[in-house]
Amino acid sequence: MFVQQLINGLALGAVYALIALGYTMVYGILQLINFAHGEVYMLGAYLGIIVLGVLTYWGVTAYSLPVALLITVLVSMAFCAAYGAVIERVAYRPIRNASKLAPLISAVGMSIILQNFVMLSQGKEYKNLPPLLPSEGFSLFGANVSPVQMFILSASILIMVGLQFFVAKTRLGKAMRATSQDRIMAGLVGININQVISITFMIGSSLAAVAGVMVTLYYGVVHFFMGYLAGIKAFTAAVLGGIGSIPGAMLGGFMLGLIENFCASYISSVYKDAFAFLVLIITLIIRPAGLLGQKSVDKV
Repeated sequence: MFVQQLINGLALGAVYALIALGYTMVYGILQLINFAHGEVYMLGAYLGIIVLGVLTYWGVTAYSLPVALLITVLVSMAFCAAYGAVIERVAYRPIRNASKLAPLISAVGMSIILQNFVMLSQGKEYKNLPPLLPSEGFSLFGANVSPVQMFILSASILIMVGLQFFVAKTRLGKAMRATSQDRIMAGLVGININQVISITFMIGSSLAAVAGVMVTLYYGVVHFFMGYLAGIKAFTAAVLGGIGSIPGAMLGGFMLGLIENFCASYISSVYKDAFAFLVLIITLIIRPAGLLGQKSVDKV
């Protein structure tokens, strides 16, 4: 029972970690929380069902399921990345130098717009996806590790490692880190600030799309309001690990998934969503900077 809940918690935490990476990347550069990010995750989940449905109709799924999954992930990433760029260009760039409250209100507005757009275009009903992968996998210490869980964990770890390498070693990653440290100085040395910020939104949105497709495969159901709660939990994971820190977002996501799953299993499943917010409150009280975060220093 313990090992099974551990595996389930890691799979859930991997999804939270992917969403949290989008929060922490945007915050690291702009020092603001993109509260529309949860809806991008929801959009990725809907795209997962739509694209898989189309590929099933065309016979691609029956011909090669891995190819169908790869196409689904890539299409969802591309669509959500484009939407992330639109969010940045329309909702954030015009008010980038305004007070901190203005981008927050704009983010909430974009969240509501996307929720209602999906509700009007796809309906209020829950959308279901028939299981594509078998539920039985291999046994690990008496627990069942399903193919979906293996896919979620392996894909999430590879993406997180690749993102860390990208930010640390590539030219664009270095430009992101320079922009995060000092936007004005980065612009003076020739870095295109607008381009870096737009690409950051696109990368974060594409990661949320991957998380949405994974959830579609894992649970087989989506709803237009699903992004709100998942976004809040992913934000909690980012704060827990240290908002602005990519390794912190990964750690926070996995920890939150484990905490939520174990508390729901051994304490009460009725209050499983409350445990995430309890973790947020305790973290803000004991260590506001998060587990891997650094205390902010006022620049003079």
